[in-house]
Amino acid sequence: MQKVEICGVDTSGLPKLTSKENEELMVKIKQGDKAAREKFIVGNMRLVLSLVKRFRAKNGTLDDVFQAGCVGLIKAIDNFDLSVGVKFSTYAVPMIIGEIKRFLRDGNSLRVSRSIRDTAYRVLKAREEIEQGDEEATIGKIAEKLQVAEREVVYALDAISDPVSIYEPVYNKAGDTLLLMDQLKDEKCSDEIWTEHVALSEALSRLGDREKKILFLRYFEGKTQTEISAEVGISQAQVSRLEKNALGRIRKNIS
Repeated sequence: MQKVEICGVDTSGLPKLTSKENEELMVKIKQGDKAAREKFIVGNMRLVLSLVKRFRAKNGTLDDVFQAGCVGLIKAIDNFDLSVGVKFSTYAVPMIIGEIKRFLRDGNSLRVSRSIRDTAYRVLKAREEIEQGDEEATIGKIAEKLQVAEREVVYALDAISDPVSIYEPVYNKAGDTLLLMDQLKDEKCSDEIWTEHVALSEALSRLGDREKKILFLRYFEGKTQTEISAEVGISQAQVSRLEKNALGRIRKNIS
């Protein structure tokens, strides 16, 4: 949060306007003076910066949060009413904070629709009510209480869960850190399966072009031996023999 340059802006060199300068510029802004508006925005970025420091951006970088704060500043400028009789900063602070909070709430990498979020909040409330009765808040009980399908409960809870980095530490003792990725396993891509794929590729590379084509047509395109014989230009018996021999050689090479 001690970053000096944010969004290409050198925050250490931001100008500071007096209350009188702010008032004079605001009058010009309301009269349609674009240059005054630009000067006012830059002159009040320090206000945004002071508010940004209150937040620790979980869902975005400091630059993103600062941009959101600037959006809030511009909205405050456009909606400020001179006749109200309050200082601009008094009016702007809640709008800037609101815009930053909105960004942090909605600025997840995965967008979740309003209806799904509403369902998720109902699920959380139902779970709390069930647990207050000293019961275990299972998916089934929550679904029954809300009168929705269990899959809707699961989907809603998953939708509002924050993504977790695979490099997130889950255990640390005596300097020995265990990361989340260390506990993940891909059942479809284990060392054994990877080794089998390599062996199969090696075995296939040793076959002749006609044998490769027959196996491709038979097992990848799902054609019959009769259809293959017509396409390749040999008898069905020859296709059967070549297929059998090719499979036998593959088994021998990977065993």
